[in-house]
Order: sequence, then structure tokens, then C-alpha cells
Amino acid sequence: MTARPYVVLSAAMSVDGYLDDTSSQRLLLSNSEDFDRVDQVRAESDAILIGATTMRKDNPRLLVNSDERRARRVADGKPEFPLKVTVTRSGDLSADLKFWHHGGAKLVFTVDDAAEKVRATLGGLADVVSVGPELDWGLVLDELGRRGVKRLMVEGGGTIHTQLMAAGLADEVHLAVAPLLVGQSAAPRFLGAADYPGGSTSRMRLLEARAIGDVVLLRYAPKERG
Repeated sequence: MTARPYVVLSAAMSVDGYLDDTSSQRLLLSNSEDFDRVDQVRAESDAILIGATTMRKDNPRLLVNSDERRARRVADGKPEFPLKVTVTRSGDLSADLKFWHHGGAKLVFTVDDAAEKVRATLGGLADVVSVGPELDWGLVLDELGRRGVKRLMVEGGGTIHTQLMAAGLADEVHLAVAPLLVGQSAAPRFLGAADYPGGSTSRMRLLEARAIGDVVLLRYAPKERG
């Protein structure tokens, strides 16, 4: 059986746990040094995944920005850019989003009811795979493993982070904590309510705590709980 990828959840959040505020402009939580760190993590990954909601809201290109890092990937026999992946239950995607028009190969996971809608919308912009009547993260990871993805970086949003954490499928969490307070209940959070493995008293192992300018990077191993 093909091994599933090593899954890294990556997020920047405020001290009170928010990924963004409720304004129309994206809230920049990280600093330039931390953005460079994220670029390095992307360069080390075989695929980068975001949810369709995050794609619609932020309209990211989702690239490795460093010329040197991209050249190193090519020298190592890898594509210049990691595979870009999204998931959608509704199939509500726009072919105009930057995600489809920058970088290398793209892959969409969806459900049976939305698969033809996604293919009609995107044409040849991405490979489209249905994982059945419901979105099954185990099947998503199985398919990525079959495609040679050994390391998957997940950049949100909060619903996807919550689902992967609750299913016990995250191998590592990278949290960049910014010295900001959002305080808006309608703003998106890193994690929502869920039945997490081990319950509220189960402590994850801390892998690293490091200051990056005014941001603190925390790395945890969610599967290693005591």
C-alpha cells in the first residue's frame, strides 16, 4: 500500500487565535522573516493544499517565491513548483482565480455531485478527482500518496485545519503567533469546535519554540500526545 504523505498544518494567527479579521483586506499576521520561513517550508513540500473558501477569499498564487529555492528543487529532480491542491464540496470555483494561472500542476478534490461542474468550470486548468459522495480525507491522502506526494503542506483555512486535526491526520503543526488581538467573533479561527483525539487534557509534544522578529513560531506533533 502506498504511504500517505506527511501532513504539515501551517498557519499564522493572532494571540487570541484568529487567522484574519472581518475586513475586506487580508490581515497580515506574519512579518517578512516569517514569510521567508514559510517560503522555505513550501519549497520543501511536494504539494501545498488550501480549501476553496480560502482560495475565493484570499485569491493567492501559492508559489515558492525564491528563485534560489526553485532552482534547488529543479536540481534535485523535482518540479519547479510543488503541486497545488484544493478541495471543494460545492464545486463553486472560478477559473479566473490566480491559483490556476501561476506555478505548475494543479489538482482538485471534490465529491461525485460536483465533479462535472468543476470540470466544466476549469476545463484543462487542473486535474479533477472525486473521492465519492462525501469528502473523505483518508482517500484524499491516499490519492496524493499514489501521486508521489511525500510531504503535504496545508495552509488552511480553519475548517480544513479542524477536520484534519479532528481526524488525527496531521503529523505536524506550524503556528506563527503574531502580537495582535483581533477580538471579532465572526472572524475565522485556526481551529473550531471538534472532538479532537485524546480530549481536552491530551498534551501534544512541542517540537520547537522560536522567536522570528516579533512573531513566535510553535511547532507541535499532534500524534504524539500524553
